[in-house]
Amino acid sequence: MRVTVKGVPKTLTPQEYRLLSYMMHHSDRVISQQELAEHLQGDYEERESNAVEVLVGRLRRKLGGGLIETRRGFGYAIINGHS
Repeated sequence: MRVTVKGVPKTLTPQEYRLLSYMMHHSDRVISQQELAEHLQGDYEERESNAVEVLVGRLRRKLGGGLIETRRGFGYAIINGHS
């Protein structure tokens, strides 16, 4: 459960890691915000409506803005070449 960017280790929260891992395993397609929220919720019934947006924003800050692309109206995708 380690993440590095250009050889530099990055510290992620369990939720950030879970989101990134899910997106990397589905890097061949755009993943809807709803699908990501359902994957992250697990046993948690109540979650902030913008939880996915917040996690994606934190990942972008930690890993660089070029990894996750927002596809307006569709969801998020890992940019080719980063997967």
